[in-house]
Amino acid sequence: MTRSVLRCSDPTCSQESSTRDISYSCVSCGGLLEVGYDFAGATPDDWPRLWRSRLGSESEPDRSGVWRFRELLPFLGPEQTPVVSLGEGGTPLVRAAKSASWAGLDQFWVKHQGANPTGSFKDLGMTSCISHGVSVGATAVACASTGNTSASMAAYAARAGLPALLFVPEGAVSAAKLAQAIDFGARVVEAGTNFDQAFVLLRQVAEKLGWYVVNSINPFRLEGQKTVIAELLEQRQWRVPDYLLVPGGNLGNVSAIGKGLLELAALGLITQVPRLVVVQAEGSNPFFRLWSSGQDKLEPLLNPRTRASAIRIGNPANWPKALRVLRWTEGSCESVSDQEIAAAKEALGQDGVGCEPASAATVAGLRKLRQSGRIEADADVVVLLTGHQLKDTQFILEERNSSVHKFRLEPDLSTAAARLSDWLESVSYPRAG
Repeated sequence: MTRSVLRCSDPTCSQESSTRDISYSCVSCGGLLEVGYDFAGATPDDWPRLWRSRLGSESEPDRSGVWRFRELLPFLGPEQTPVVSLGEGGTPLVRAAKSASWAGLDQFWVKHQGANPTGSFKDLGMTSCISHGVSVGATAVACASTGNTSASMAAYAARAGLPALLFVPEGAVSAAKLAQAIDFGARVVEAGTNFDQAFVLLRQVAEKLGWYVVNSINPFRLEGQKTVIAELLEQRQWRVPDYLLVPGGNLGNVSAIGKGLLELAALGLITQVPRLVVVQAEGSNPFFRLWSSGQDKLEPLLNPRTRASAIRIGNPANWPKALRVLRWTEGSCESVSDQEIAAAKEALGQDGVGCEPASAATVAGLRKLRQSGRIEADADVVVLLTGHQLKDTQFILEERNSSVHKFRLEPDLSTAAARLSDWLESVSYPRAG
């Protein structure tokens, strides 16, 4: 049977503890933890066939795009509590031809995590960490969030019957995301002006009151999130892309994907890895600054600014993991302006692909990398979109208000219709046929 442990993610530290513990940092050096496995005795050559055979199953774990790959995250033994699932995963992989032309590539593919139950990639990690929390007897869950984590936590906590408490920066969270969390029954505390302040307050209160924290410092969150790479490769018949681009906020996503790739490679299921690329917003890009400097220590931004609120984080907790992942995959990091993000979002819309602003940062970064020659025109590229289009409708309405024409009706509707037809012709709106 596969053995699982909690271990320090710092390769210079060998500290280990039990996965039954509720712990977020190494007691020896203070580094972030990760879940490690001893796969001795496993038969990974059979796993791809097994995973595919579960498609169409009536079993709740098999219907999940996370637990269908449960051989990769065996921290829950068969005798432990059943998983807490909402049928997450199974998200589409679609070609984006018009966006590719805009970005200067022959083609690229979009893996859209906005199709998850609460509309973001956070559901992949939430099913795994809430399941772990239930298995170890957690009585309440909590998080700090710019929006997506809060909605996901609230939904999975409701599913598990656990009270959920949410810390958000005041006035800095999309109303749609906040409404989701409230609708699922979470209690909300508005604190500070940015995520980092809310997170510091959460850590102090949670430790005192014994809450189970579900932010990406929780190593079991990343276990669920790493399964996206297995699902992506399965959808591609296990052909590894040249590049995989992800938006960068707290950097849990790229850290999780890197861990998944490392394990798949160690198990012999892949023989190469894609170059991972993190894209951040210019006003909230501490990791980009670290990467560009070539240094080994991140300098937090005290007042991060970007309209892409999901990645408005000045002190990303997972930067050490992300740095090791980019170096291992020979990847890179890019930074884009809010204007470039808006243009990329509009380009995706021409393909019928909607997403929240933070997701569009990946396509903006792809275009920038192509223009500088750092990605080839014929490269095999996949971009990860992390959130649904309806996560931030205010951004759309502010950015595209010229698409709305306020038309004043007249008592005679025939006259009004004729006047409207004349206006539509004047703005070159196409005729049918």
